[in-house]
This record gives sequence, structure tokens and C-alpha cells, in this order.
Amino acid sequence: MHCIPDQPDFPDGHHAERALWDALRSQLPDDVVLAHSVHVRHGRAEHEIDILVLWPGVGLAAIEVKGGRITVENGKWHQSDGNAKRGLQSPIAQSQGAQHAFKEFITGVLGTPLTSRFAYMACFPYTHVPKNWQMAGIPRSLIIDQDDMADCAAQIRAAIEREAQGGSPLAPAYLSRILPHLSGDLDTASPIGSTAAELEDLQDQLTERQRVLLDSTRAIDRTRFVGGAGSGKTWLAVEKAKRLAKDGQRVGLFCYNKGLGEHLRRQVTGWRQAKPVFVGEFHEYVRSLGVPDGVGQDYFDKDMPELLKYTAGNMAIADKLDAVVVDEAQDFAPLWWEALLACLKKPDDGGVYAFMDERQNVYGRWDAAAAGTSTDPTAGLVTLHIDENLRNTRRIAQTFRGFSGEHFAPRGGDGLPVRVIDCATEDALDVASDCVDALIDEGWTANQIALLTTRERHPIHQEAFESQGIPEYWRQFHDDDGEFYGHVLGFKGLERSVVILCVNGFKDMARAPEQLYVGLSRARCLLVVVGDQGLIAEAGGRELELALRRAEVWVA
Repeated sequence: MHCIPDQPDFPDGHHAERALWDALRSQLPDDVVLAHSVHVRHGRAEHEIDILVLWPGVGLAAIEVKGGRITVENGKWHQSDGNAKRGLQSPIAQSQGAQHAFKEFITGVLGTPLTSRFAYMACFPYTHVPKNWQMAGIPRSLIIDQDDMADCAAQIRAAIEREAQGGSPLAPAYLSRILPHLSGDLDTASPIGSTAAELEDLQDQLTERQRVLLDSTRAIDRTRFVGGAGSGKTWLAVEKAKRLAKDGQRVGLFCYNKGLGEHLRRQVTGWRQAKPVFVGEFHEYVRSLGVPDGVGQDYFDKDMPELLKYTAGNMAIADKLDAVVVDEAQDFAPLWWEALLACLKKPDDGGVYAFMDERQNVYGRWDAAAAGTSTDPTAGLVTLHIDENLRNTRRIAQTFRGFSGEHFAPRGGDGLPVRVIDCATEDALDVASDCVDALIDEGWTANQIALLTTRERHPIHQEAFESQGIPEYWRQFHDDDGEFYGHVLGFKGLERSVVILCVNGFKDMARAPEQLYVGLSRARCLLVVVGDQGLIAEAGGRELELALRRAEVWVA
């Protein structure tokens, strides 16, 4: 039997339609066409045929289906579900109107009148209608009740042959002309980027549902949101800052990386209501308070935060912050936390909101706390876990599942298979560069693609670094000007539709798992992993090795 659609999606409350559909599927001959929820227009009037039967050699039947208990009182139709009773338009009149509209529609699109026998009927699967019941203009034979369901196909055939308008059976050739206008088949050649756009819209919608976490925890002033890659932490951090600023609080929205800082600033720029008093990198905030620049990592990790604490001690209370919101909070060294909290009006109980993934400790700043030799600066905050991955496709998320913890739950749509290119480490950069051109030839746009390295920078990235043009480089990335070349360490908290992860070695194998975790999780729709698969397995572990073995081997 030809069913349109093959498996109808019956909404809640439409179980009566399902009951008739299932009965007809089991009773009708194989050459019959059965269509569900056929919408037609006649002039400005809109009609729907709940179930349309097209029976070659016999005719057609339009059937209006009503659940619940159907009654007629003094010419008025009613429907009740055991609790409430409401008036109805005559189901037979509905069916008759839809039948007439369908005949006009088909005649118009085919240019040939529909003259086949065409019955209009009603079905009440949960109502008993006496066999001797009739109403002016409505013979009992046009009604299928609960007792008729066991042989409803035979009753439909009898109604078509005895009661239907038109005098001829439905010709198979005419039926074949009708079918394309029922199925509405639409085969379009969509650019591959359009598919990505739909996936990313789904991921964005899933992410925005996370606002319920902020709604349910609004009374908790000191919290840390712990979630894996792709769980929407950055979106939550921005939304939390927006809510606090709207409430009149002096808020600072902080991160560590330049690229993420630029992203946060752009998110805030379009706000019409109150904004945070500071948005961006921690070190930029320190400098904005008059603390001078220094030289060397020790200065930034130790001396600068000490100078900030001293500066905070001399700040006017009105210049201090009511709350701090920190994205990628695991990037903040313990001394930075101490200095940042000193900038609160109430350091001991002011608003502190940390959004973090402890498994992305790529800078090793939390190693001492993890080893128990120092204090976790966020230990006193109420911990909320975010277990769902929303920003990557399921296929991408499965590659880094082993890094994400036992409660990891991918939700972001199936997407395209992950692609793998096995090559020597010293060749990875050249091969990955070739992938960019191959992907553009495939239909991806340049600004959907990011190439991320794990050790040496790509030459284009290196040139920007050496020319001190990094701020402009990041602005170009956020402007979506073209393909982007970066390093996994600088891309934390960011994403693109397509990521080519170029595994061109590791400076420190102890940090390699975190780097792979970051790199694998930056792609929203398509992930391409280029490099020595043996090295990747050594760095990422058995679960990653198995995941990449299931990936598509690609020759760019």
C-alpha cells in the first residue's frame, strides 16, 4: 500500500485518526493510496481531509475523524471526552466541504476534471451509532462507528459505490497524475553550508534552553557551573552577566584568552539595557586600574595579581564590583582569583559566578589544587553540573567522549561523519592546509572553516603573531572575513562550523590530552583530524583511538 506519509506523525489528542489509519492499513488492498491530513484551499477557505482514500477501480473517500463521544441534540453536533462537552460543526458537512475543495484543486492543477466517484464520510472510532440512525441528508452508511472499525474498508467501498457523486471508478492513470500533488516531493540541491546552518540553529535553540539553570539558581550568589565542552557555558556566562547588570549591579565579565575576550565584548555591544562595567581579559582589567605592564610569566602569574590586590585595597567602594562572572574559569591561576575577589565590594560574600571545565586545564594552573598541595579557589562555591553537550553534533561529541566524564550526554544533532587523514607529523601542516581548499571546493564557505594546530603555528598565524597584529587578527576572525588559522590554546571557548585539527606534535605530552580535548570540541558540524594516528592514540587514549577508527578516512 502507498501511504502518504509513510509514517504519519499523529499529534497528541489525534489517537482517533491513528486508530482509523491503522485499521485501514491492515484492511485495504495493496494498490490503494492512503493519505493523512491533506490540506487544500478553495478560494480563501482552508480545508483539511483527515484521511483520504484513493482506490483504483473503485473511487475516492474523504473521511473526517472525531474522537471522544459524539452526540446529536436537536440538530446540533457535540463532542465530549468524559469531562467537557462542546459543540461541533457537522463532521459530514466538514468532509463534504473538504471533498469539494479537493475536487476543485485537482481539476485546477491537472487541467482535467475529477469525475470519479468521490464519497464524503465521517468516522467516530469511540462512539456507538445505531444501525437505524439517520439524519436529513446523512445516511447511516456514511458513518463509521466503533462497531464498524473491524471491517471499515468494506464500508468505505460500499459508500463510494452506492452514495458517491460521480459515475466512474478511479482510473489508475488518473490516480498516478494525482499522486505528485499529494506527496509534494521536493528534491532540492542545498549548499552544504545550509545544512550546517540548520544544525547550528538547533544547537543554538538547545543552548538557550539552558537559561532554566540561571532561573532556578538566581538566589545563589556564589556558584560554579561545571560542564564539558559544548555545554553552553559561555552563553550562560554572558546571560548571567546581562541579568546582573540589568538588576543594577556593577558586574565584571572576565576570561583569559584574547579571542574569547573579543567574543564577549561583541556579545555585550548590542545590549540596550545596562552593561557590565568591564568585559574582557583579566589582565586588561588589571591594566585598566593603573597596574603597569611587566615582563615574563612570573610577573603575570604572581607580581601582577599582588599589585591588583594592593590597588583594590585603595579603591573607593563605589568603584568596586558587586559581582564577577568568569568564563573558562579553570584558566585563572589561584592568585588571580584572590586578586579578583579583592575587587568586590564584599569579597567574602559578593557575587561570584565561575563557568568552567576542569578537564580543559591546558595551562596546568590547577595542577597543584588537583594534587592536593594547594587550595582550589572555587571550592567554596556551590557547584552545578551541566552534563549535556549542545554545541557539537553527536558524531563530533563522540570523539571526545572519553575526556568529558561519565555523565556526558550529546544532544546536538547527528551531523556528518568525522573525517581522518593519517599522515606523518612533519607533513600534517601541509596536508591540513590542502584540506582548506578541498573543503571550499566541496561547498563550504571560507569563513566556516578554522584550522587549529597543536604545536607550531600555521605560517599565516605566525605572521600575524610576529607583526603584533593579534588584536586585528581576532577582529577578522569575529568578522567572519575568511578561513581562520590558530592554535588550540588560543581557541578555547570559541567554535566554527568546520574545524581541521592539525596534530603537528605536542610541546608537552603531559598536556596533550587537554589540547586534543579542546581541539576536537571546537567544531560544530564537521571535524577533520589530520596527523599521525599513532601519536594521537598515544596522547588521547584508547577511547579516542577507537572513535577515530570509526571515522571516515578522507583523502583531501
